[in-house]
Amino acid sequence: MSSLTMATQRASRPAPGSSSEDPRWRAVERRDRAADGTFVYSVRTTGVYCRPSCAARLPRRENVAFHASCAEAERSGFRPCKRCRPNEPGLADQQAAAVATACRLIEEAEETPSLAALAQAVGLSRFHFHRVFKAVTGVTPKAYADAHRGKRVRAELKQSGTVTEAIYGAGFNSSGRFYAAAPGVLGMTPTQFRAGGGGNVIRFAVGECSLGAILVAATEKGVCAIELGNDPDALVRGLQDRFPNARFVGGDPAFELTVARVVGFVEAPGQGLDLPLDIRGTAFQQRVWRAIRAIPAGSTATYSEIARRIGKPKAVRAVAHACASNGIALAIPCHRVVRIDGSMAGYRWGVARKRTLLTREKAA
Repeated sequence: MSSLTMATQRASRPAPGSSSEDPRWRAVERRDRAADGTFVYSVRTTGVYCRPSCAARLPRRENVAFHASCAEAERSGFRPCKRCRPNEPGLADQQAAAVATACRLIEEAEETPSLAALAQAVGLSRFHFHRVFKAVTGVTPKAYADAHRGKRVRAELKQSGTVTEAIYGAGFNSSGRFYAAAPGVLGMTPTQFRAGGGGNVIRFAVGECSLGAILVAATEKGVCAIELGNDPDALVRGLQDRFPNARFVGGDPAFELTVARVVGFVEAPGQGLDLPLDIRGTAFQQRVWRAIRAIPAGSTATYSEIARRIGKPKAVRAVAHACASNGIALAIPCHRVVRIDGSMAGYRWGVARKRTLLTREKAA
């Protein structure tokens, strides 16, 4: 018997009592697609190696060995399975590449491509493409296109000479379609946006809590800002800078109740905070913020975990940037996102406040 065969048999043979405990073997038994790319397994009796999700007949455990990579399996003398093709890009990688291509087409197009055109460009049926796109990005192709076009609209309105120029510069082929979409895209009419929020009513109030000054502001759609700081005047000036010509309404008794709920959450986070929100951001930011809102009080998640939850495991820095761009403290609890070692990362409203909020939530 050759030394290679003997080594393979030793690698394949499980330790006494351990076969059912190896998570890799359990993944093979389940044909777990989530394990694809983390390892491959070889079968001594057939001389091939496979993905964990391979649909081929389940081999006997004593004939199986695990390898960290295809190259390692091939160095041990095994050849790739012709059924699952472990040495080629997996289904998840293929789908991610197709979605990336579609996103690039959306972002580069003058007018939003149709669902059929996008599906054809990546070689999928309309139905399958729609399902894959939503699974990978967390939003539909239309929602992604709308968010991207909204970003273009805001940029065009700031630099174009007229609203009409901005309409066509952002990819709308008719003014009617643009004005119908504008409230959802901008949160106000395009004229109001160009005027710095002129005519847009924003209710606001500033209160005090144990973390310092707190500002809460809302449009008719919902809360659009919760800011923490040391200087109440600075918080108000910051809000006015965002909408220099908006009409601000302060001292509204009904709105004071909303502020009281926010302050109450700061002091006793166990009671929760469920408010209607007017959330504005890119499609990616909104996906990050939705994932953050799903973190239970008293728990934390790392930037890497959030990136994985939204289907973008390599977008850790982009997730951190989305956290820093969040303007609605507490209701979008980015204070629950920490570094991979559990330490406190930067927080828009101060690391000391972040630590206090987490301590109180865990105690509650």
